[in-house]
Amino acid sequence: MLTVACDTGPLHGPATGIARATAGLLDALAHHDIAVVPYVVSYRAHVNVGTRRLALPASLALRAWATFDRPRADRFVQDDDHGVDLVHGTNYVVPPSTLPRIVSVYDCWALDHPDLVHSDVRLAMRVLRRSIATGAVVHASSHATAERLRAHFPNADVEMIHLGSTPLPSPPVAPSTRLGELVGSRPFVLAMGTIEVRKNLPRLVRAFATANIADASLVIAGGDGNDRPALDAALAELDPAIRSHVVVTGRVDDSDASWLVHNAHVLVYPSLDEGFGFPILEAFAAGVPVVASTAGSIPEVAGDAAVLTDPNDTDRLAAAIVRAVDDDTERARLISAGRRRVDAFTWASAATRMVALYRRVVADAVRS
Repeated sequence: MLTVACDTGPLHGPATGIARATAGLLDALAHHDIAVVPYVVSYRAHVNVGTRRLALPASLALRAWATFDRPRADRFVQDDDHGVDLVHGTNYVVPPSTLPRIVSVYDCWALDHPDLVHSDVRLAMRVLRRSIATGAVVHASSHATAERLRAHFPNADVEMIHLGSTPLPSPPVAPSTRLGELVGSRPFVLAMGTIEVRKNLPRLVRAFATANIADASLVIAGGDGNDRPALDAALAELDPAIRSHVVVTGRVDDSDASWLVHNAHVLVYPSLDEGFGFPILEAFAAGVPVVASTAGSIPEVAGDAAVLTDPNDTDRLAAAIVRAVDDDTERARLISAGRRRVDAFTWASAATRMVALYRRVVADAVRS
């Protein structure tokens, strides 16, 4: 049996896509001959019994790891009862260690656009660069991300393993009172995700205005991020009649998120880059048509089950939304294709391939 120290830090914050990826993998690994030792880098997170923690603030650790190979993971993941074979950083960062290491990378947005991300993210990318330079193996969640990683790191050992589809909880009959008051009774086009630059939401607002779909609303559900000022500016440009049909909900809990996806007329995912795209698969599973961009991993995840369009072309995005809303034949095709497509992404398959990667990396370390 292999013992793998896995970073469970994503499970202790907001329910992001990386949190879903980490939870899905850990649940699936339970069906394999793998012992998991959970660890977190956060000094403040409230953790479960048995979760290891680095004994200094994450900000200090990241600054150290960007330049030095100290403090090593060995010091806080190993003990007399757990001889760890490998360390898996599930969220772009893996600590230095004398043990073999794997780091999961979902997209290369921060590597490609360092000026558009927070300074903390830029610091994490410095750690990622050093980890790869010192021998960490990279898990990429899509072929698109693997290609970008190989462009940034030509000598890196990169292995692509798609993530699985994580189903939403069963939707409630009605949304929470707050969400119900915001959304009202109109049919709605839905966008899900943090309001950050790569989600391309200001362009979606302009495309929705261009589409001018009678009696429909645009609902944008997600926490505030670095593109909220640009989104507000795009909203301020709208004709008041159209502006009244755009709803920004803020962050929603899992129950309301499930209600929104299952009750949307169309899900629109116009991102400038994505490493996977859980909302696309969630919409497929819910029988909701999807309009998405041609950026990043989206085409390889969506296949022919979504209407795909250039994320930088407002008119084409508007036309795609109209097509998905008004063309009954196309809607039926998309719904049928989506239900088939979601079956191609399972956590059982992802975990089987990840275990094979674990074994390969450990065996390579022994041979070297």
